[in-house]
Amino acid sequence: MDPLHAKYPFFEAARDAVAEASVSLPELVAADAPAVERARERVERALLEGTVEPEDGPFEPSGGTDARMELLSYPIARILVSLLDSAPAVRKYAAAEAATAAERFRADFEADDDDLQSVSTPTIDLDDVLGEFELDGAVRSEPIRGSRDPTHYRMGVGAYLRLTSPSWGVSWRLVNRELADGEVRVTREELLDAVEVAVEERVLEGLPFELESGEGIAAELESGVADLKRLLSERTYAGPVDVVVPDLFAPCMTNLIEKAERGVELSPPESFALMAFLTGIGMSPDEIVAFCADTSLEAEGIRYQTEYLRDDRGTQYPPPTCETLSNYGICHNEEDHMRIAADPLSYYEKRVEAADDPTDWRETQAADGTEGAIDGEAD
Repeated sequence: MDPLHAKYPFFEAARDAVAEASVSLPELVAADAPAVERARERVERALLEGTVEPEDGPFEPSGGTDARMELLSYPIARILVSLLDSAPAVRKYAAAEAATAAERFRADFEADDDDLQSVSTPTIDLDDVLGEFELDGAVRSEPIRGSRDPTHYRMGVGAYLRLTSPSWGVSWRLVNRELADGEVRVTREELLDAVEVAVEERVLEGLPFELESGEGIAAELESGVADLKRLLSERTYAGPVDVVVPDLFAPCMTNLIEKAERGVELSPPESFALMAFLTGIGMSPDEIVAFCADTSLEAEGIRYQTEYLRDDRGTQYPPPTCETLSNYGICHNEEDHMRIAADPLSYYEKRVEAADDPTDWRETQAADGTEGAIDGEAD
């Protein structure tokens, strides 16, 4: 078995490998094979943490039984998430598979550029990935004299519009892009963001499966599905705090706000974490735009993210936990706040509950005569 199949199970070659192996997924499930538990973990971490990496650390393909288990866990995970009977769960799962793949792509590309890489660790390069998603004909690099690593690429406008979104802010609009001969100029990071969308589209293909509950493989997975539904229910907040007191924010959220106030552009994970938190405490898109008015965050990008988080797709899930934020280098457990709560929203809830008559930021805005400006943002 090619260990890369386990690393990227949504690749066409990986699908073919599973088919050619003539593996019976119902038999695996009935026997409660290790791949079944890994599939359950895969879905659980996708829905609650935004990643499908194993709990004990990033998967490293070795070509052994672990690689086989990892590969087979993918089709079983797709069955599990289908049985949850939740469109938001399916989208959340696909996004987590894509985000994990994007991290692995980046690691592979860096290893490919490292002349000291271990020959025992299989990797892919950007050309492989573009070819997998039939983007090789839609993307070309801009070579830099004296360097083998391009920083910019030209992407066909059709592929650009399909794989990018307004979440990039005003720079996303074609009128603000360098466009020539049907090609849009993008940075390497923007190209990788677009590839992540292509992965998400691939994972979503065919989901959810139509399965009769209580029969066949669905019956065998019934207890695992029940566990996942219970976990989701436990992690669903009854309602937002609905009070905005910046002095009580978790340190990691305060750090992100201060970083943006210095004019530093937040990375996509940083921006998402902050928007999820502000949405979780009950702020409307208009209020968040006003709150972030003097930062590097653009109003259009804020609206896209917050409106997504506030609709039926996002409100089922809380903001990322401190563990997840730590993996992204966002949370450093400042002031040992993980001892108080496992995620920024729970931390904030506890601080608000313990505070003596905290003053809502929105009240100070109204007192300063800026309430109309907040409300007027929607116009």
